[in-house]
Amino acid sequence: MTNLRSDRAVVAYIASMAVILAFGIDASLPAFDELRTEFDLRNGSGEVSLVVTTYFLGMGFGQLIWGLSSDRIGRQKAMLAGLLLYGIGAAGAALAGSMTMLLVARVVWGLGAAAPSVLRNSVARDLYSGDKLAQITSMAMAIFLMGPAVAPAVGELILLSDNWRWVFAAAVPLAIAGMVWTFRFGETLDPANVRPLDLRSIAAGARTFFGNRAAFGHSLAITAASGAFFIFLGSSQPIVDEIYGHGDWFALIFACVAACIGLTVWNSGRFIRGHGARKVALVAVIGMIAAAAAFGVVAVATDGRPPFWFWLGAVAVFASLGTVSTPTMTAMAMTPMARVAGTASALNGVLSVAGASLLAVVFDRRIDDTVTPMAVGFLVYSLLALGFLLWARGGSDEIVEPVERATVSR
Repeated sequence: MTNLRSDRAVVAYIASMAVILAFGIDASLPAFDELRTEFDLRNGSGEVSLVVTTYFLGMGFGQLIWGLSSDRIGRQKAMLAGLLLYGIGAAGAALAGSMTMLLVARVVWGLGAAAPSVLRNSVARDLYSGDKLAQITSMAMAIFLMGPAVAPAVGELILLSDNWRWVFAAAVPLAIAGMVWTFRFGETLDPANVRPLDLRSIAAGARTFFGNRAAFGHSLAITAASGAFFIFLGSSQPIVDEIYGHGDWFALIFACVAACIGLTVWNSGRFIRGHGARKVALVAVIGMIAAAAAFGVVAVATDGRPPFWFWLGAVAVFASLGTVSTPTMTAMAMTPMARVAGTASALNGVLSVAGASLLAVVFDRRIDDTVTPMAVGFLVYSLLALGFLLWARGGSDEIVEPVERATVSR
């Protein structure tokens, strides 16, 4: 293995791709106030959260395009095409003259961001499997979380010197840098696993994924857990600003939460080595339920406005546990899917990003002058995640061959 494929280099590459896709979300959060003013959005209406939701929707459905095509043309070409579309969407958002055009550009931006979103999992699965895969993805996630810690601060700095349009334009050079790194990193798809891009092959890959209890079950668990986390992402700025009146400190507050998450995820790698990914995922999801229940009790007791520091601590603990569970469950979902890693990663991405975005909207739009809907959403989706996780644990993690007919064996 060359230096470009050492464990450290792989972790750095995967993390950088995650940072690029997350920049489109996190850097935009401090610009919400300017967007409300620019496009005459009502305070407390939740309309501004569509800037995040549309990005996630594009990213979710775009994963089908890049994941399926990458099993045919390779990870590198698909990643390069996606990053190019990412840059085009970012430029379009920066030039948008209306809220409608901004949201359209955000969908395009999200479609491009889908490439690093889905293909980083495919690249990791091409090179690793089992607990080693979980360790690598967890380490990459921990490094990636420096992005959410820094990106809002970058957005704030840009806003101090110019307007919100430059916040979005700043993503264009990131896309270019990602393309250069991808070109140097090279192709990871084993020629033996190249698959034709036709309906029969796609259907076989889909049957393989949906017919495998471990892959499909863990993907459903990820969707539920991510739905809870997306509530936090979409509503954190309005809550900090409108409910608690600390909008000027949002970037620092968000960075503190991201740092807490990153530290937790980094340390989770040690527990994966000692106890295995399955046990770590189960403990993390149970911890999410406990944190959400405590949050809900205090929220109800305080009429939906718990003390700010309690709210901050509750979401930091919940988000940290949720982010620990996600890479471990992703590794378990992808382990049996080596022969159809791109297709499986795409389907997992559609469920866990687009599906989670739709789940988040259910509670995001109910957050007005109280955080109780957030607490309820955290608890409901954590319980769903536990149910799916327990069901998935009954499946096998043995590598399966593509299912070329409708009947599948579980």
